[in-house]
Amino acid sequence: MKIATFNINGIKARLNALTDWIDEAHPDVILCQEIKSVDEAFPGEVFEERGYNVETHGQKSFNGVAILSKLPLEDVTRGLPGDDSDEQARWIEATVMGETHACRICGLYLPNGNPVELNPDGSPVEGGKYAYKLDWMKRLEARARALMADEMPALMGGDYNIIPQAEDAAKPEQWTEDALFRPQSREAFRRIVNLGFTEAFRARTQGPGHYSFWDYQAGAWQRNNGIRIDHFLLTPQAADLMVSCEIQSDVRGREKPSDHVPVMLDLAL
Repeated sequence: MKIATFNINGIKARLNALTDWIDEAHPDVILCQEIKSVDEAFPGEVFEERGYNVETHGQKSFNGVAILSKLPLEDVTRGLPGDDSDEQARWIEATVMGETHACRICGLYLPNGNPVELNPDGSPVEGGKYAYKLDWMKRLEARARALMADEMPALMGGDYNIIPQAEDAAKPEQWTEDALFRPQSREAFRRIVNLGFTEAFRARTQGPGHYSFWDYQAGAWQRNNGIRIDHFLLTPQAADLMVSCEIQSDVRGREKPSDHVPVMLDLAL
């Protein structure tokens, strides 16, 4: 089963780019982020015509996540548990039945966290975007613990807005004060991974030079000034089924691209 994560940066702006890629890559499941659309306005029929079941958790003009699946989606839930007051559409999950296994598939769009606002003691300013990012990651850790406890194949895939290591940025020195690379952000990510998750891409590919995002500014794509912030985390039961994981970086060079590219995971489900 081919499962992709793809921050499309606006379904209206990127519909043709997304469908062209789907018609070429034929993923079984797609986790989309930044659809930037309310549920009612999402062009689900375009994907249903291609054989996909469509589930969205949308928000006007911002955020928004979706799951597109050629297989039936069961037990769909929306919103990351832990804060009923959080109105940002950043989390969706469902169970997918493969030929031999069921898998809990969670799609996420983790908060960016910039600008970083800190108190004199270095703690995040309450109510600021960086505090929201770290609080969201605490809730993500709690959900990750629950997925581990279920002892079934499960994954969390999406735009994490986290640069895990220096080798995941072409110019890490440019990111030292950024919310994506600050020590607190990376520590929160490592706490989740250290629960027993496998970071799928790094389990198969080592070394620098592998990126999933290039800014639209300053010729970042042409200079290959990228960062790797789109990840799959797999429970041990899912990791045992992993066949491959690759970043499809060539998609960034196509017409009217997103600033992200798909990451494709293949599981023997």
